[in-house]
Amino acid sequence: MIAFLIRRIIGAVALLVVISMVTFAIFFLLPRLAGTTPDDLASRFAGRAPTPQTVQAIKERFGFDDPVPVQYGRFVKAIVLGDTYDTGTAKIDCPAPCLGYSFRTNTSVTEQLLDRIPVTFSLVIGAAVIWLLVGVSVGVLSALRRGTVFDRAAMVMALAGVSLPIFFTGLLSLTFVVHAWGLLPSVSYHSFTDNPVKWASSLILPWTTLAFLYAAMYARLTRAGMLETMNEDFIRTARAKGLPERTVVTKHALRATLTPLLTVFGLDLGLLLGGAILTEQTFSLKGLGRLALDGVIGSDLPVVLGTVMTAALFIVLANLIVDILYGVIDPRVRHS
Repeated sequence: MIAFLIRRIIGAVALLVVISMVTFAIFFLLPRLAGTTPDDLASRFAGRAPTPQTVQAIKERFGFDDPVPVQYGRFVKAIVLGDTYDTGTAKIDCPAPCLGYSFRTNTSVTEQLLDRIPVTFSLVIGAAVIWLLVGVSVGVLSALRRGTVFDRAAMVMALAGVSLPIFFTGLLSLTFVVHAWGLLPSVSYHSFTDNPVKWASSLILPWTTLAFLYAAMYARLTRAGMLETMNEDFIRTARAKGLPERTVVTKHALRATLTPLLTVFGLDLGLLLGGAILTEQTFSLKGLGRLALDGVIGSDLPVVLGTVMTAALFIVLANLIVDILYGVIDPRVRHS
């Protein structure tokens, strides 16, 4: 098991290095190959309507006239060791991991990310718990009651959940649940450590709205997997041995169905932790997705670069955890 973990961790670190190189090339090498000048690159770091003095200072500070490998070396060095940025009026220390400095907001990108990460984590983790519990439970029950009224109703709801976009269901739920009926308080973010009850009550609506979309998909996946697994020989053998039906379903059929679900869950969780853009925009939550969107709208290239790297990190970490869980669920994976 230790060797299995070491291989997976080394692979994850190598993948992060490759992602950093590709991401840096997209933002710095490809524009240069397309004819973008160093002044143009510097202006993208300065936000909207920068002054010529600001553009010149940023160009000199980041060394946009230097070769791309030299710029990438400075980028990696800042992530590992940190950096210091000269704004013209003061010098700002950016401790490791330093993902850049936003001259538009006069704050380091790392500081902005750390400020937004709790919001996104609170939204995604809460929704993930709901969609896993509801989606897997409904999928198992639908498979065991195939063709019944419950099965048909559940699959109709699942089809609706997959088909309806998050901004539609989110705005609809805000209109009725919050404003018209007053069943829940207005959506906002409160620190869990300050007031756990207020933290949970203010996020119930985003949790359920986001979970409705993913629970529908997981219910369909679980149902399809259970229907296929229940016809396998090892299930008939388990029943022939006289095992209780609950044991057959939970310890044999469901465990075999979890492997593809884990794969999808790792991808979904990693992508959402990188920024649930539509959900955060719909409910006005200032998370990583909202930060990335503001960076794109405001032409704040350091913020966009930082959010992309952060999203890549979460996706790699989520898939690393999924690989480890594979080894726990199926011991054969550790020896493959």
